[in-house]
Amino acid sequence: MRAMMPCGLAIGGLDPGGGAGVIADLRAFEAAGAFGCAVVALVTVQSTAGLRSVRPLTDGQVTAQANEVLSHQDVRAMKIGALGSARNVRAVALLLARNATIPSVVDTPMRPTRGQGHLTANAALAAIRDDLVPRATLVTANLDEVQALLGEPVRSLRDAHDAARALARLGPRAALVKGGHMRGPEAIDVLAIDGDVIELRAPRLRLGAVHGTGCTFASLVAGRLARRARDRLDRATLVEAIRWAKRRHHAALQRAASVGEGQRVLTFRTLRK
Repeated sequence: MRAMMPCGLAIGGLDPGGGAGVIADLRAFEAAGAFGCAVVALVTVQSTAGLRSVRPLTDGQVTAQANEVLSHQDVRAMKIGALGSARNVRAVALLLARNATIPSVVDTPMRPTRGQGHLTANAALAAIRDDLVPRATLVTANLDEVQALLGEPVRSLRDAHDAARALARLGPRAALVKGGHMRGPEAIDVLAIDGDVIELRAPRLRLGAVHGTGCTFASLVAGRLARRARDRLDRATLVEAIRWAKRRHHAALQRAASVGEGQRVLTFRTLRK
């Protein structure tokens, strides 16, 4: 018999332009060596030029999709993205509770970089904070998402340390505050895990707008965990997956590709002439 290939399951939004959401998640899973599966929680009208509209699916539809994959495929990690409604957030939180042995990376974007509408309804914020985040193995958040969840702005590296600890106190195994939107010569992500704080540094890249960076980073972590995690996830495996994802993500940012109007996108293949 051939060895079974591990699966990564993404639950999030469908971006027809392919730059973000579950399509970007599948590319990241492949780059990490996992077979990508996807549950669509919301449908968008969107491209690299921006978001036009959002329509969440029902919580029953989201749960049914996920249960089918989880029942029949070797899912070893999950990545949670935009869910649209509070009902979907609570449904996915319950799904994580029922599958607590599967590592999960929660990255729930709330607003698009460009365009109109909300990827996650304002009414869902409390459910994300109180129901979903505590079920996560790792929660990742940019500065705007941190402020939405905690009510406090992050203006400095010290603030980022405090915010990572505060997110970790909500209940996840670990919390990562992404420093891409801060200033300085380095992009410094701050990880809180097991009472410790770890800084992950990379040279800051001078880039224009790049679409789907948060989706891709979280999915790289989840894909790596799908390949590496066995039984009970230990700290060393989780930290290694995050460090690996940051290196892979930074390399992809350096070769972000233009596929049309507006923002560039991340790719893990070298473009050929």
